Amino acid sequence: MNTKSVNRRTFLRGTGGVLLALPHLNLMADNFKGKDVPTRMVCVGTNFGFVPHLFFPKEEGANYVAPELIQQLEKHRQNFTIFSGLDHGVEGVGGHQGVHAFLSGVLSKNSRGLPEKNISVDQKAASYVGASTRYPSMQLTSGSEGGSILSWNSAGVAIPPIRDLRKIFAMLFQPTGQGELSSLKKANQQQISILDLVESDARLLKKRVGIEDREKIDQYFTSIRSLEKRLTQSAAWLDRPKPKVSYSLPNEPNEMDFVDRVPLYYDLATLALQTDSTRVISLEFSDLGPNSGGFPVTRGYHQLTHHGKVDSYIKELSIIERFHTKQFGLFLDKLKAIKEPNGKNLLDNTMALLGSGMGNASSHSNKNLPLLLAGGGFKHGNHMRFEPGKTPASNLFLSMLQRFGLDTDTFNRSSGTLTGLETV
Repeated sequence: MNTKSVNRRTFLRGTGGVLLALPHLNLMADNFKGKDVPTRMVCVGTNFGFVPHLFFPKEEGANYVAPELIQQLEKHRQNFTIFSGLDHGVEGVGGHQGVHAFLSGVLSKNSRGLPEKNISVDQKAASYVGASTRYPSMQLTSGSEGGSILSWNSAGVAIPPIRDLRKIFAMLFQPTGQGELSSLKKANQQQISILDLVESDARLLKKRVGIEDREKIDQYFTSIRSLEKRLTQSAAWLDRPKPKVSYSLPNEPNEMDFVDRVPLYYDLATLALQTDSTRVISLEFSDLGPNSGGFPVTRGYHQLTHHGKVDSYIKELSIIERFHTKQFGLFLDKLKAIKEPNGKNLLDNTMALLGSGMGNASSHSNKNLPLLLAGGGFKHGNHMRFEPGKTPASNLFLSMLQRFGLDTDTFNRSSGTLTGLETV
């Protein structure tokens, strides 16, 4: 890493890109006046997981010794819980191909016949939010758009995340001009009209095909209804002004190295929650991009994850993984610094999940997923260990959904709520 790169990175982190503590916004108080402050949900996923012995404590309970990666979160020890022994059972077989089941517990190829296919926990929560916010949910990624997918709707359709930081900022805070607003309204009306015509044609077709094709058409109908619902929700917000924030992105944020861009996604996620622009966010971290992402490593991220227990590989990989847990900890700092109208802070009101659909990338295992849940009104401060293969990770997701406000006793492959996880 040359001196010029170091100076540039220091400057960017010290000025426009870093969000130390956001002020309380009157907009939030106005939004929740006379109402309960809502619970939010943020799901952060890394495609390559974490080295197990650097993530999972050896001891169970509250008096565990924090491993290397968890040490980055030590100041929040009482604000999070580590889970070991949870995974998606037979659904977790598939190495990298199984990572997309992280938030659903169901592989897309096995979702046929399920009432909500392989819907992910964030989208189940988003269905509860509905049109209460400008965006029922937001999907963000630091990697290539259309790459690894964390979020899936009830039709079994992947929801592609957005990488472009300027686009994310514009969606949240940039005012819409009158000309663009008129075009959006017209396009919205036309799309709904087209959907009506397509649905009518599809219903006629359904009467003429066999059982398997009818199932495909039913899935198609579900997609249509989902899209139409999003269009209707979007129309309801077109005339409402976007919130104003005293925050700006640095110049050319999308061209910055991975280590400089990641904090900006967390900044925007924090602002999106604070302004109640959305209550559900998924954030996916995958490839590092050029320049090794700005890390002092000599090998590619994927190559390092296949370390075969070679010390030099694990040492370099731990640099990247420590960065992930440290940035998540800084995100928790931001949430905790924001006071809300109910006397609590934003972390108290936000379930923040960190984890992966990959349990051990070196052996391509999707067993024993690294999972850590912070905030959200749960009792924390523990390492909860479960017998491998006995408890679905979806039990944790069901507990999260109930805490979010959903009246449901099931979520995909769950067998119940997670035993021992209690609310405050």
